[in-house]
Amino acid sequence: MNQLKIIFAGTPEFAATILEVLEKSKHQVIAVMTQPDRASGRGLKVLPSLVKQKALRMDIPILQPTSLKLDGAFITEAMNAKKQIENLDFDVMIVAAYGLILPQWLLSLVEAKNELGCINVHASLLPRWRGAAPIHRAILAGDDQTGICIMKMAQGLDTGSIIAQETMQIKSLDTTGTLHDRLAFQGAQVLIEVLDKLAKQEKFVLVEQNQAGITYAEKIKKEEARIEWQQEVNQIDRKIRAFNPSPGAFTTLNQEIIKIWMSENISDRWQKHQTSQPGEILEVDEFGICVAGNKGVIRLLEVQKAGSKRMSASQFVKNMQLKPGHVFQ
Repeated sequence: MNQLKIIFAGTPEFAATILEVLEKSKHQVIAVMTQPDRASGRGLKVLPSLVKQKALRMDIPILQPTSLKLDGAFITEAMNAKKQIENLDFDVMIVAAYGLILPQWLLSLVEAKNELGCINVHASLLPRWRGAAPIHRAILAGDDQTGICIMKMAQGLDTGSIIAQETMQIKSLDTTGTLHDRLAFQGAQVLIEVLDKLAKQEKFVLVEQNQAGITYAEKIKKEEARIEWQQEVNQIDRKIRAFNPSPGAFTTLNQEIIKIWMSENISDRWQKHQTSQPGEILEVDEFGICVAGNKGVIRLLEVQKAGSKRMSASQFVKNMQLKPGHVFQ
């Protein structure tokens, strides 16, 4: 068996990248599961997920159950999805940022097909950062490295045995956006290696997750993105990078919300000695806006006023007529 028939379950861009790489492999995606179309954006326009958009272009059948629980609020949808899956001729199921809990009936159904069962692609070095937002949380915490885990899914939240993993360094200027893109591509590559090995019926040595060092990557809340200027500068810088591209770190100036997209910690280069309060603008020039934090100075490089486009901090200074002494709140 050189080619595997795959059911792919995923929803956002991370999953869409993996699906695209799978399409170019020797394996065949015969069906895609993704979350129902939902309203998003300012106009609350109902849009399909990025995985659905890609599956439509690839002409792959799509399943969009609201739930897979046979005893929940959407029993009819779940039963229909179960019948459709049972009627599919497939070898393995790949899950990447799907967003729905897979019940035991589905895990058991797939495990009967192959020894790895449902294979999950997760963007962290498990057991660190189980859960919904591992990339954001790794940057926020100041981790030096992260990576990809290919895992055999179990009933708990990211608790399954590790099939394969690969580390990746977190660079000093990495945002969630840049790290996300590298991890998605890395995840796809490691996944293909696992699938090729599975197709050749090679044996796997699965590793149980270490119970020490478990952390949880809770969903990101918008209020977390507010910059606390009383924090140390390295924490402020990590927050700005972690919330780029979403939801965007923000502060206020004259009661207007200002989003901060890019920054750099220049504490080690700041030679001037002056008394200042956290959030105070110390200097504005063609390079950016230098702002005091706790125990250091941060330079804002890219900002956005509500209702406007992103712009360089130097252009923002001209538009807002900022001066030293103004204070971000």
